[in-house]
Amino acid sequence: MKRELDPKSHEWASHERVIVFDGICNWCNAWINFAIDHDPQEKFKLGTLQSKHAKQILQELELSTEDFETFLLLERTRVFTKSTAALRIARHLSGLWPLLYLFILIPRPLRDAIYDIVARNRYKLMGKAEACRVPTPNERARFI
Repeated sequence: MKRELDPKSHEWASHERVIVFDGICNWCNAWINFAIDHDPQEKFKLGTLQSKHAKQILQELELSTEDFETFLLLERTRVFTKSTAALRIARHLSGLWPLLYLFILIPRPLRDAIYDIVARNRYKLMGKAEACRVPTPNERARFI
């Protein structure tokens, strides 16, 4: 899914790229750690789906503000979800990870079906935290 947001509707539109993830999902946090480790140029800012700003965006996109089915990649006013968001993130990581972007050639419904299986089972796979992730002092500047 790709949508456009009104740039005046949220503060995060001023950032080039923002990954908005489930802050209490251990699976999601592991992937955020991975993204941070492979983003030495700090291209991505980070925010949680539990935040006030994310809830406004989710409402605007008519997505659930409680049962998160996806994370979001905001590229200024454009919003990407599910496998498209993941592949667009991989495209900007260091090392060989940008090669994963070739999977964009697979039809989105098939990619998203695989994404949905993982998303439905993420708490079973890695568990759930009691509270949102607290960034380390080194990471703090990346969180919005």
